[in-house]
This record gives sequence, structure tokens and C-alpha cells, in this order.
Amino acid sequence: MSRRADLPTGPATAVPAAPAAPVSPTAEDRSAATPADTLDTMSARTTYLLVDGENLDATLGMSVLNRRPNPEERPRWNRVLRHVERAWGQEVRPLFFLAVDEDGDIPFGFVQALTTMGYQPILLRGAGKVVDIGIQRMAEALIGRDADVVLASHDADFAPQMLDLAAHGHKIAVMGFDEFMSAELRAVNGMEVWDLEHDVAAFDVPLPRLRVIDIDDFDPRDFL
Repeated sequence: MSRRADLPTGPATAVPAAPAAPVSPTAEDRSAATPADTLDTMSARTTYLLVDGENLDATLGMSVLNRRPNPEERPRWNRVLRHVERAWGQEVRPLFFLAVDEDGDIPFGFVQALTTMGYQPILLRGAGKVVDIGIQRMAEALIGRDADVVLASHDADFAPQMLDLAAHGHKIAVMGFDEFMSAELRAVNGMEVWDLEHDVAAFDVPLPRLRVIDIDDFDPRDFL
């Protein structure tokens, strides 16, 4: 059975709860222009951002919040794109993978907002975990090309493709919620791990998460 865009499936560690459905980004999200100072330092190499939207959305709703997210608790996708651009100083090709059901129902509002921000929505239909299959095929197609890869997902199913990319000299990173990232992805040699909240600053409000804090980074004022 394919995964519906409005019924995401989270990682194995997710706590069962009502799944989160994507909503259209805010007006701020639609402003994703790259700052001029970033453009001046861009390299000729391309970063491909592969977004497993269902996995991220389900992990947010089922594992972090244990409920359906409110609009202000969802990622700001323009910030995600800008973070990736700045991290490696390269042009970014953002691909957002979504599954649609056999009837071809498409979340048009969400898709149009993604397109406005510069994302390329990739809508997949068919048997099995079509989003996983699509991202795996895309990662395999990038091996040997003049490109690096950022994966936005927690799913261990992508570890073999990320291993192959690293073995062929591509820079690789994975983005999501640190505490729910699969051990297989973490173990890939050369993998950078970016926390969607704390590293990317993709949210307007703090999320109710438990995390280990390095003592040098501990600020008591955060808990007053």
C-alpha cells in the first residue's frame, strides 16, 4: 500500500498518535530568495536536498508532539533551503517527495506553496513505499555526478545509498530530529547530522523535546 501525502508514516521509534498532515506554508515561507552575499560565494557544485516530507511530518506529530501540529509548529521550508545553501556554499536543488493515492488526490495548496519557494515537488503513486523508492533511486542516480546530498529524513532505509555516495566522495548530511535519527544513518562515514530545530532553526516556536545538552552549552535562563 502506498503512503498517502495526508497520512504520513513515521520511523519505527514513533509513538502512535494522530498523524500530521502537511499544510500550506506561511507568507514568510514563500520568500526563499538567496541573499546576495551567499550568491557571491556559491561554488559551481550543486547540493541536492532530498526531502522525505511524510517521514518528517509524521515524526513531528507522532514522536515529538504526540498530536497534530499547529501551523506555527511546522517547519519553515524557506529556512531549511537557506540553511542548506549556506552550509556548503552551493546552489541547492530541493526535491520534495510526496505519495498520492490511487485516485491521484494532490494537496494542491501545499504543492503550489513549495513550488513558489523553489522546491520541486515529486508526486509518486504505486505499490509499496513509493517515497522511499523514489529517494533511493534519486540518490543512486547522483553517484558520480558533480553534486552533494542532504537527506531530510530519519529512515534507516536510505543508509545504503548514503554509504555509496560517501564512498564515491560526495559530501553528505542528514537533517531531522536528532533523537529520532536512525543509528544506521548516523554510522555512515562522513555523515553530517543537522537538527531541524537547533541547527537549522526551522521553527517559530520551541518544541517540547528532551535532549542531552553539553554543559558548555547549558544556559539556565532557557529553563526559567
